[in-house]
Amino acid sequence: MTGMLRVPRTRGVASGLLLVLLGAWGAVIPFIGPYFHFAYTPATAWTYTVGRLWLEIIPGVATIIGGLILLVSAFRPVAIVGACLAAAAGAWFAVGALVAPVWTGYGTVGPNAIPAALYPGTPTGGPLHLVAEHLAFFTGLGVLIVFIAALALGRLAVIGARDVELVTGRVAPDEEPVTAPASRLPRRRLLARPARDEEPASTKTADDTDGDSERTNVFRRLISARSSGSGTDDS
Repeated sequence: MTGMLRVPRTRGVASGLLLVLLGAWGAVIPFIGPYFHFAYTPATAWTYTVGRLWLEIIPGVATIIGGLILLVSAFRPVAIVGACLAAAAGAWFAVGALVAPVWTGYGTVGPNAIPAALYPGTPTGGPLHLVAEHLAFFTGLGVLIVFIAALALGRLAVIGARDVELVTGRVAPDEEPVTAPASRLPRRRLLARPARDEEPASTKTADDTDGDSERTNVFRRLISARSSGSGTDDS
């Protein structure tokens, strides 16, 4: 049963790599976005705020850690923990900035007295630019992270037939089982197979030889009698 907790490392490579890249994007984009006029206020590069720490840096680092766990872990429960960590970080990316007004009145920083730790700033640019920034920094990024983490969780939660075969030792890790029935073999192979094993002539016994000689003699007598009968009728 312990073997069922093992999982091939290749199962979480794609999901883990994507989560690492998305987490790095979420943690770094607030600091390099101003270079491309794609930022929340303060719209200056490499400017640190407490709001960026709690709403972007921490969930970004958590997503990176979860992705790295998926990349390197071959132990199913540990890999599941990594996927759950990434999913929680993605959910915080999506809803963290939206729940900030709940704490209205508990701080004095930002508009509407939102606490400094939950103040993401305001997006810059026109209407379409504002939507793109909000999706790329928070909501869209978080939903994408949760989706990829959920895919990884689904793959890790299912114990496939291949996993069972590897644990029970029925199939070697680098060897595929041959399950094709004989009826599906190519027709040429089926025709090449002998229908039955024939007995070689050298194995015939003396009794078989005598029987063949006797049948030959009888056959000759019949032919001779028939020939003589035909001659009598002609005369």
